Amino acid sequence: MAPLRGLRILSVGLNLPAPLAAQRARQLGARVRKIEPPGGDPVALMAASLYSELHAGVTVQRLDLGSEAGQRQLQRELARTDVLLSSFRPKAMARLGLGWRTLHRRYPSLWQVAVFGSLAAPDAAGHDLTYQAELGLVQQSLPPTLWADLCGAQAALTALHQVQIGHLRGESGRLLKIGLQEALAEAAAPRRWGLTRPGDLLGGRHAGYQVFACRDGRVAVAALEPKFAHALADCAGLSEPVNWLGRTTQQALAAWFAQRGSAELRDLALQRDLPLVVCPEE
Repeated sequence: MAPLRGLRILSVGLNLPAPLAAQRARQLGARVRKIEPPGGDPVALMAASLYSELHAGVTVQRLDLGSEAGQRQLQRELARTDVLLSSFRPKAMARLGLGWRTLHRRYPSLWQVAVFGSLAAPDAAGHDLTYQAELGLVQQSLPPTLWADLCGAQAALTALHQVQIGHLRGESGRLLKIGLQEALAEAAAPRRWGLTRPGDLLGGRHAGYQVFACRDGRVAVAALEPKFAHALADCAGLSEPVNWLGRTTQQALAAWFAQRGSAELRDLALQRDLPLVVCPEE
């Protein structure tokens, strides 16, 4: 399956969301070229292995888009492009001569997938951490991964599928806007539904949905469905009926896990078909 076969993508997006979307699109058949500034993409300096992974099979050239020569080369690239993938703020795009009105007037068939930090305030400064914090996803420590960037990349890839459909139908070019914060808001919806905030059902209230300390590490257990809950209760010697929302049950499980090693718990999970895994050491 190569649903994006033949789609010609020109990316001017740096860092993570746009390059990740471009790489996923390439894996689905698109032809991807990328323009970087003379100094290159910052990711190449911060995480060289990540940069290599994101740009495998991507044709990269460095241009000074502030120069006349760079602008001439850019226009040549745009003339043989189906969709421009960007991740600059609107004011920066305008300075580079890549404002949507200018692009659409010059290249009516060209589409653009524009990744912004926030659709509500696309010119405001921000980063993955601030978008997560805005949605209440940052607690006492830094987030374990770049949720906003990853969600935004997936949303951009979905938009590239829309471009392919429109392109095959012969539709004129359109601007498709992606907001990292808006994309992340969909992933954060369980908080809005009252499921994962501290004290919610899956935010620490259900005794069978927890991370417990064991004798030599930590284990994550997700015994929500009745068959899993019954199996866990039986293993831990809990008397039925079990009040899974009670603090006493959680304390009893914590004490039971604390007495067992990770190898024993791993074997038990296999034997009793329990959704339980030993957490990797950090």
